[in-house]
Amino acid sequence: MRAGGSGLGLDGKQTPNHNPMKKRTPVSTIMTADVVTVNKTQKIRDVEELLKQKHIRHIPVVSGKEVIGMISRTDLQKISFVNDFEGEGLTTALYDALTIEQVMTKDLTTVQDSTTIHEVTDVLAANEFHALPVLKGEELAGIVTTTDLLKYLSDQY
Repeated sequence: MRAGGSGLGLDGKQTPNHNPMKKRTPVSTIMTADVVTVNKTQKIRDVEELLKQKHIRHIPVVSGKEVIGMISRTDLQKISFVNDFEGEGLTTALYDALTIEQVMTKDLTTVQDSTTIHEVTDVLAANEFHALPVLKGEELAGIVTTTDLLKYLSDQY
C-alpha cells in the first residue's frame, strides 16, 4: 500500500511494483481510437441502435470535427424510464420528440492524447465520469472509459 502516492510503502520503503515510467504512460496507449460518433442532427433512435450494435455505452456527438457533447446509454435510460410504467409507445414518442442535442451532456471535460493514464484516472474519479473524449489538438482522437482503465490495471498484474 502506498502512502500519499509517493511509491513508498507504509514502512517508508519503496514498494516492489512501483515503476515511475508507468506514471507517464499516455492515454493514447489504452484509448479506443476507432471511435463511433454521431452528429447532432441524427435521431435518438440511431444512437440506441449504435449502442446496441457496437456493444458500447458512450458516443461522442460531433459537429464537423468538433466534439460538442457525449450521449450515453444512461442518458437514453433516463428518457425511457417511463416505459416501465406506460408501455413501449411512450418511449418511441419520446425518442421522436427529443433531439440528440437535448439529451446529450454538453459541458464536456476532454483530455489530450498525451495526457497520462494517471491524470485521466484522477479526472474520471474526481468527477465520477465513466468516459472522456480524447483529443489531438482540437480533433477527436479517441475515447477512454473506465473499462479501458480496468483492463490496463488488470494487465499490470
